[in-house]
Amino acid sequence: MDTEQLAEPNPSPSNCPASTPEGNSLKKGALKRTPFSMCKKVHSSFKSPLQVTEIAKLSPEEEVAELERTRGKLDAEIAQLEAEGYRVEELERHIDKLHEYNDIKDIGQSLLGRLAALRGTTTRDLYSHFGLDLED
Repeated sequence: MDTEQLAEPNPSPSNCPASTPEGNSLKKGALKRTPFSMCKKVHSSFKSPLQVTEIAKLSPEEEVAELERTRGKLDAEIAQLEAEGYRVEELERHIDKLHEYNDIKDIGQSLLGRLAALRGTTTRDLYSHFGLDLED
């Protein structure tokens, strides 16, 4: 399909908002850089895909109050765990061991993936070959 037929060489300002300062600066028969975006404004303002959170809309005083409420809730949870017999040091050690486990598991997954690529098979086949559970 010939793009010269699809692109209008001189779009008129009345039927299409111009994306260039002059609007009709193209020479007769010249192709536009993006021939299929005849009426698209390229100089429009940027709209971020990120949404503003509710906490960002709060004043600094309201934000501090919200953070203090959150801290109070967390302190209450910590007190409840301590009342049930848990110690902070024990929980920190447990969390460290979980991080170590996840790091070792990630290395194992990487090695299985490389081995599967070398053997020309899938990691699923290697799991059954080595007697591993797919859910682990």
